[in-house]
Amino acid sequence: MNISYNWLKQYIDTDLTPEELSKALTSIGLETGGIEKVQTIKGGLEGLVIGEVLTCIEHPNSDHLHVTTVNVGAAEPLKIVCGAPNVAAGQKVVVATIGTVLYSGDESFTIKRSKIRGEESFGMICAEDEIGIGTSHDGIIVLPADAVVGTPAKEYYNVKDDYVLEVDITPNRVDAASHFGVARDLAAYLAANGLKGTLVKPSVDAFAVEYHNLPVSVTVENSEACPRYAGVSISGVTIKESPEWLQNYLKAIGLRPINNVVDITNFILHETGQPLHSFDADKIAGKQVIVKTLPEGTKFTTLDEAERSLSDKDLMICDANGGMCIAGVFGGLDSGVSDNTTNVFLESAYFNPVWVRKTARRHGLNTDSSFRFERGCDPNNNVYVLKRAALLIKELAGGTISSDIVDIYPTPIKPFEVDITFDKINSLIGKEIEKEAIKTILHHLEIEIASETAEGMKLLVPTYRVDVQRDVDVIEDILRIYGYNNVLPGESVKSSISYSSKPDSHKLQNLISEQLTGCGFNEILNNSLTKAGYYETLSSFPAANLVMMMNPLSADLNAMRQTLLFGGLESVAYNVNRKNQDLKFYEFGNCYYFNGEKKEEGKPLAAYSEDMHLGLWLTGNKTAQSWVRADEKTSVFELKGYVLNILRRLGVNLQKLVAESETTNDLFAEALVIKTKQGKQLVILGSVAKKQLKTLDIDVPVFFADLNWNNLLIESTRNKVSFSEISKFPEVKRDLALLIDKNISFAEIEKLAYATEKNLLRKVQLFDVYEGKNLEAGKKSYAVSFTLQDDAKTLNDKQIDGIMQKLIKQFEEKLGAKLR
Repeated sequence: MNISYNWLKQYIDTDLTPEELSKALTSIGLETGGIEKVQTIKGGLEGLVIGEVLTCIEHPNSDHLHVTTVNVGAAEPLKIVCGAPNVAAGQKVVVATIGTVLYSGDESFTIKRSKIRGEESFGMICAEDEIGIGTSHDGIIVLPADAVVGTPAKEYYNVKDDYVLEVDITPNRVDAASHFGVARDLAAYLAANGLKGTLVKPSVDAFAVEYHNLPVSVTVENSEACPRYAGVSISGVTIKESPEWLQNYLKAIGLRPINNVVDITNFILHETGQPLHSFDADKIAGKQVIVKTLPEGTKFTTLDEAERSLSDKDLMICDANGGMCIAGVFGGLDSGVSDNTTNVFLESAYFNPVWVRKTARRHGLNTDSSFRFERGCDPNNNVYVLKRAALLIKELAGGTISSDIVDIYPTPIKPFEVDITFDKINSLIGKEIEKEAIKTILHHLEIEIASETAEGMKLLVPTYRVDVQRDVDVIEDILRIYGYNNVLPGESVKSSISYSSKPDSHKLQNLISEQLTGCGFNEILNNSLTKAGYYETLSSFPAANLVMMMNPLSADLNAMRQTLLFGGLESVAYNVNRKNQDLKFYEFGNCYYFNGEKKEEGKPLAAYSEDMHLGLWLTGNKTAQSWVRADEKTSVFELKGYVLNILRRLGVNLQKLVAESETTNDLFAEALVIKTKQGKQLVILGSVAKKQLKTLDIDVPVFFADLNWNNLLIESTRNKVSFSEISKFPEVKRDLALLIDKNISFAEIEKLAYATEKNLLRKVQLFDVYEGKNLEAGKKSYAVSFTLQDDAKTLNDKQIDGIMQKLIKQFEEKLGAKLR
């Protein structure tokens, strides 16, 4: 939120500089992101002066240019070539001298000494649009005859400097979403620290009804959605430009002035935090304002000329003919103030924050009004704000107040009652603060002390502080005004030192991240929210197990993810569509599940669970084409290699794991599952099924691995690292070419080999696979290397042959293998 320094000082008398003000606001929880110097006219008209055209003759080499001499108050007049059709001798004009920077939107250019068609020019006579005081480019600016030559244009046009503070408002601090709200907090801080800073609230004592000639009746049919509605009529207004001071304030915070009445409602919103809406009273059919909902599907055209289909849960401001405005969100196209408006009905209301928030989300609208209404405006400030706006309209638009204030407030909202003790204040803050200092802070925060005892106080918190309803909330307010830096740590350090047998997940994540990054992977971070439609046809992750959002931002973000796969595929699709096709991604993230069978009465979270997972995605080429080698496509085997390296890095004993193929998982064309011997799944990897790729319009193979990080951490703690001396005796390798059925995997051969020879077999390695010509149908050939070693002696041929014969026999009997 932008806060104007000049505007803020209208409500608080302080000598703080913008930089000091920024530090003070940050210290009380209104963090200031930056300070920017702004001017009512961009560039501040620096380098521009008032001049007088002394002579003006036609350019000898052009039929539309003129050569002038201009007195700018310097020792010598300037020779300037000018192309404006209205330039003439005797005129008072605005001159940009050499070195002046002129702005056009975000672009700028510098006036330099130049030669135009053979004639030198030492400046430029300016038009309105060239210096930012208007939009006309029909000719140069011609000033009144009494304009003083040599006067800086900055002084002539009364250009003001201002500073804009970018204040980051947290969602709970809607009370500070205005200049007066910030001033109120600042005044409390200054008072608590003994600094100058008196809060000034604009008076509305002059409000008085002059005529009763513009009655508008108000009916509220839905008091749940609109607990309070107030309005007043003003007649005889003249719609015109706002005065300079009002336009300057709005421009400083980035708002475009429109007309005096609309500008006043914008000014009041950013002054007090209370949104207003102004209606053309002559367009209110039947002179009736009705606050109600309309039937589902009713069409309504908003100010942006978009036709919207209303919900029967959208609160509307209506007249006798239908909707005029979406309450608290956006105005209608035909009911607002226009250049022809003479009578105004001004609305100031308190709308239910939940109703406004849901309506704004339904229609994808986020306005200054909805931002404040959905966080909770002050329900007891409506009439004051209405009077303040009516007086400004009377002052700036020449109108008269033509009706009593209509104020429908059936159930007044009372201040929040909070009981607090001094012991708890000092305990939570960690320092004993004097009672008088506490009461001073409460007073300046407008928190009333209803009663007081030696132990504590009963407080009445004003309704504009919607976030302060508990004693701890009040203590937080006291502390931020007192100053966090004023609470110093004591001489003793209170801490607990405990030992945990659990592995450090964060440390191991960093370890694996470094490993993957070193292998050419890029880390991605996807939203935990996803599209429920991804899961509608899945059996591995059924839609019934989704954790659904009650109030989703959109249909694409309406559920919590059950798998990392789809977020990664979205990243793959984004890159592939932009010709970045050789991809290696990884992501650490939580996945979320709902299991209705685990519901327990009194335990609302029993049916919900979440697991940390690590996802890997590969697609495109393993190596790009170069003079050394041709393109080589990536494969599922490359992915498997990365996965096994992760397991090794985590200290998981691969020989204690079981690898099985799986063909029933609908996320994969074919998958490999790596489990513990107890059946706990650690990894599933494979080629992503074409059906899932088609969902995101991906037409290249993608390989995906899902590692259950929680299970991996548990498994990594079960293995101890041991060290042994390198054997003095040589290892022996023997190879076998086995003809086996196609459905038998290498993992089965490996598992059987280790089970057959537990003592001397050190390694089993697959080095060739052959399928095709000269083999029986349904068969394939595996070339497998076996490494044998005895740490106590050198193996002889008889021992080696015995082991190999034993292995061959087992392969033949258990797997039906044949030697080739």
